[in-house]
Amino acid sequence: MRLFSRNKSFFSQEENDKIVQSIQDAERQTSGEIRIFVESRCKYVDPLDRAVEIFNNLQMEKTELRNGVLFYIAIKDKQLAIFADKGIHEATGDKHWKEVVQQILSVFSKESVVAGITSCITKIGEALKSHFPYDSETDKNELPDEIIFGK
Repeated sequence: MRLFSRNKSFFSQEENDKIVQSIQDAERQTSGEIRIFVESRCKYVDPLDRAVEIFNNLQMEKTELRNGVLFYIAIKDKQLAIFADKGIHEATGDKHWKEVVQQILSVFSKESVVAGITSCITKIGEALKSHFPYDSETDKNELPDEIIFGK
């Protein structure tokens, strides 16, 4: 049984492409890695618990600098969470990510979901850039940029 898929109709192909492009644009400024996981409903009361589970299942801790970020969204439950790996968390702390989530929630309430997602990816990329700047000599894309869709 597959837990994750790449084909789900949460977004049109154009919207999907726009989100993936925003990940690629953000990662051009940082050595950090950003992944998005989208599903209908959150299995847990706290979406951060679900994000941690997904992060571990996707083995996102295997980046060289431990600088992966998972952006988790449960569309129908209108829940989201950001989980940052050890390297990022040590550099930024809890307070920073709580502020980013609050900014994201305000964007989601004012704009479309796709515009909110792309705006959030930009904010995550900006946060990563200050602690993990892009280095054209050494940087490589360690994790796929495609959106992962749950059930």
